[in-house]
Amino acid sequence: MTTSNTRPIVSLCFRTDPSFERNLDHLVGLISQSPKNALIVAPEVCLSGFAYERFDEAAAFTEIALKRLQGIIDEQILIFTAITQRGGEFYNIAYTLHKNAILHRQGKAKLFPLGGETDHFSPEREEAIVPFDVDGIRIGILICFELRFKALWQQLEGCDLIAVPAQWGKLRSDHFVTLTNALALINQCYVVASDAANEETGGMSGIITPFGAEFRNNGAEHLTSHFEERTVQSMRRYLDVGINRDR
Repeated sequence: MTTSNTRPIVSLCFRTDPSFERNLDHLVGLISQSPKNALIVAPEVCLSGFAYERFDEAAAFTEIALKRLQGIIDEQILIFTAITQRGGEFYNIAYTLHKNAILHRQGKAKLFPLGGETDHFSPEREEAIVPFDVDGIRIGILICFELRFKALWQQLEGCDLIAVPAQWGKLRSDHFVTLTNALALINQCYVVASDAANEETGGMSGIITPFGAEFRNNGAEHLTSHFEERTVQSMRRYLDVGINRDR
């Protein structure tokens, strides 16, 4: 008898402090409150905010934070983004940590022009936005503005779960809700969205199931639900639109 892969999933929603150290401590505290084998998604650049005037400092702190986080992330899976310097240029990189190691890196390819990102970050390749596997779960990542590009949804077809770390503008928070809900329905997968709770952001973090059931943090820093492989499979059998993958 085969068993379905299950795992707690956690959506975080918290404010970005001007202190990088306090942000890291806050993230570590929320991780410690999560189940020991949870998949956790944190807001975009949650350690520093965009910190355009402190890029060198933020990139250096990313290296410090990665060492600390790798030391505590064992059975859990953590997905977050951080300002990273490489070859003299700065990138917004999504990191996936598990088993005390970095299992996946993915740079933001679609930079948000209204937020000044195109003036400060270098974009990564869109082709690098692909599914990857962690403990039998096929995962995809879309970083904030990338959520608006339907071609990227198709690149992640077949994922069991798509993580969306974001700092989504409050004026367009209803778009974030609509798009994350639609992403779960179109790709028939779980979506774990994590938005910052800053003055200018919507704070509309949430978890959406392949059947479209929606759970939002509603101001709470920590929302927990469960990933169930059989739920993904059931939805794809119930309404077969051709989304399948070999295991």
